[in-house]
Amino acid sequence: MDLVKYVQDKYITKKEFPEFKAGDTITVYYEIKEGAKTRTQFFKGTVIQIRGTGLTKTFTIRKMSGDVGVERVFPINMPALQKIEVNRQGRVRRARIYYFRDLRGKKARIKDKSYGGKK
Repeated sequence: MDLVKYVQDKYITKKEFPEFKAGDTITVYYEIKEGAKTRTQFFKGTVIQIRGTGLTKTFTIRKMSGDVGVERVFPINMPALQKIEVNRQGRVRRARIYYFRDLRGKKARIKDKSYGGKK
């Protein structure tokens, strides 16, 4: 296990992204290659979970596209990942908010960190 960690630290370049956690609304900008062209696309949604540690960390984002929920998993060390913006910090009590998938309408709102309770 130490050898794998050593190789990751030594040879894989680490990108600097802002800190975020479950319940935050973020925008992820990533590069898409279509033939010879490349373009930047963004995906804005709520963070459902963060899984893993170090360079193998992944995070799942969920957004509503009409009436259909769309989830996408991003590796934190994906080469096509350009930048991450934290739009809102949410206040949730769990690290993985899978219950968020079943909520619709006003029930699917997450409180802002700046408003409710403890800071």
